[in-house]
Order: sequence, then structure tokens, then C-alpha cells
Amino acid sequence: MKYLSKINRSIKQNSAETMHEIESDHQKMENLAQKIKAWGASFGFQQVSIVEPDLSQASEQLQSWLQKGFQGSMSWMAEHGDKRYIVDKLVDHTVRVISVRMDYLADTNMIAVLKDDNKAYVSRYALGRDYHKLIRKRLAALVKKIERELPELHLTQRPFVDSAPVMEKPIAQQAGLGWIGKNTLLLNESAGSWFFLGEIYTSLKLPVDNQIQENKCGKCRACITTCPTNAFPEPYVLDARRCISYLTIEHKGAIPEEFRPLMGNRVFGCDDCQIRCPWNRFASQTKEEDFTPRHNLNDALLTTLFSWNPQEFLDKTQGSPIRRIGHERWLRNLAIGLGNASGSTYILKQLNARKQHPSPLVREHVQWAIEQQEQKLKIE
Repeated sequence: MKYLSKINRSIKQNSAETMHEIESDHQKMENLAQKIKAWGASFGFQQVSIVEPDLSQASEQLQSWLQKGFQGSMSWMAEHGDKRYIVDKLVDHTVRVISVRMDYLADTNMIAVLKDDNKAYVSRYALGRDYHKLIRKRLAALVKKIERELPELHLTQRPFVDSAPVMEKPIAQQAGLGWIGKNTLLLNESAGSWFFLGEIYTSLKLPVDNQIQENKCGKCRACITTCPTNAFPEPYVLDARRCISYLTIEHKGAIPEEFRPLMGNRVFGCDDCQIRCPWNRFASQTKEEDFTPRHNLNDALLTTLFSWNPQEFLDKTQGSPIRRIGHERWLRNLAIGLGNASGSTYILKQLNARKQHPSPLVREHVQWAIEQQEQKLKIE
């Protein structure tokens, strides 16, 4: 009996020690999670949240969207198989995702520019430095902080910024950074939608946050009714083939004529659905100097931008997301803007100077713009 009693005491002692170790590890992870959020704030992120995402529903919605062909020429949206929604298939051993957001709005003169058909409207996210580089660098620094905190562990961690097959909006929604609105953007009740998202896939089993924001779009349809090209066939669904952001940035060929007059002076992206969203009344302006407008892109004349030669385009879009479309598509987009501008002999002269451009794509859109200008000047 004494022997059994001794064994029981030993079992109880070992159990108590095991429980203490579990509690200690749990507290250690809780403390680390708080540190990660504090570090994230110091790196300029307005929110940092930790989630163990379940992307099964999001993957079903994606498949339905793809089957309807709403992705247009973005074939990469259908690639990578289940790596897109099973996180540890994209990055081995991933058990958590650290989701972050960073405000980017640096200019609020949007409506005035849209109303002036002689000016070029550039989506507010693209006025300054390319966010991919800035946020990725901050996330990489956050990864190093975490690794230095736990040097004894061999961690698998990888940062993403609008790259690779990452379902960033569903992840951010589950992390409590906002809800996906009727315009398919992530909305935050205290910050609107003028922010970038980023993620760190990690093998660290951190405690998760359970602060999911309720969808507060209600009966509002402002984003849907304001869309210049009717790109929303129904709430929460975007037909990218009709979206001005897709047409001016992702689409590589000629822009269908039916959309050209509807584009107005929007030459790189479109923010109309954000501008009209009531939740953006609560948006804060960014504190990041790198997101402030460069080369007067927030208030530039169409003719000024259209006059850039290839080298000027490269020089003035260095470090900018605009550079990715290249000079040819830049001229394509601007030609449409000039065609939509009020009748002007100066604009017509600018267009005629590009009439023999070596690119068939540019020539097609310049010719269309010339016809629009000639018609307006004839009427006047």
C-alpha cells in the first residue's frame, strides 16, 4: 500500500508540473502576442491581429466567382489550387496568420479632381511610394523581432503583401480588422477602407483574437449605385471585366469602347466606391511620408502626364506602383481621359502629336480621343 501511495503522489506531482508547464507556455505565448501587437504599432500598423483562419467558405465563393468569368484576364486567380485557402500548403507548418493593416490616405481632394475633366485622377493608393516594398520591409522586421524573442525555436515565418495566393481580405475579416463590404473591400467601422493589408504566416501557435466586426453595410447601396461602369452585378460581387481599376491596371489590351466614355478622367485605378462609402467619413489620413503624393500626381493635368516621354515616365514613376503598367498603357489610359475632356484645340494638338506612335495600342486610343475632341469642337 505504501508503494502504491508513493506512485500516486509521484503521478500527482508530475501532473501538477505538466500543468504548470502548460500554463507557463500559455502565458509566454500570451505575452508574446501582446509584444507582437506593440511592435506592429511601432512599425506603423494601425491594427495587428492573430487568427487561425478557416477559408473553406471563402474558397467556395472564389470558385463561384471564377466560374462566372468575373476575373477577366487575371488567370492567376485560378492558379495554385488549394494553396490559396489551406495556409500550411502555401507555407509549411503554418498554424497562425498575423494580419495587419496600414492607413494610406494622404490626399482628400478626390471629388474636386474627378469633377475637373482636364485633370488626371490617379487612385489614392498609388500617389506615393509602392506599398508592397514599404509594408514588406516592416513585416520582415517584425518577423525578425519574433525570431529574436525565441532564438531556441526553429520557426517558419513568411510575410506577404498583396502577393502569392493569399486570401488577405477573408483572413483580415476573420482576424477582426473589418468586414468585407458590398464593394468587396474590407471596411472598418473606425477607419473606413483607405488602408493596405499584410500578413505573416507563422508556425508559432499564438493565442488568437476573437473580435470579429459585425457587417454594418445594412441597406446602403452607395458603392453599387455610384460605380461608373456598373461593375457590381450584385452586392458583394465584382465583375472585374467592367471595373475601371482592372481596365486601367490589369487589362493589357484595348479598352472596350463601351467603357471609354464612362471612365472619365480616371487614368490609373478608381476610388468611386470608396469615396461614396459612408464609413470612410471616419478614415484617418496616413502618417507615412512615403504615401504622400509625388510629382503632383494628386492634381496633375492630363496634358502634362500625356507629354511624358518613356524616360520621364520611368524617372517619375520610380518606386511607384504606376510603373508596372508601362509607358504604353499609361498613354492608352491618358488618351481616353483626353478624349473625355472638354473640347480643346490644345488637347487636340497634343493628341495629334501622338497619332503616329509606334504602338498600335496607343494609336487606337489616340485616334478614338481625336474623334471625340473633333466632335466636341465641331459642336462648340
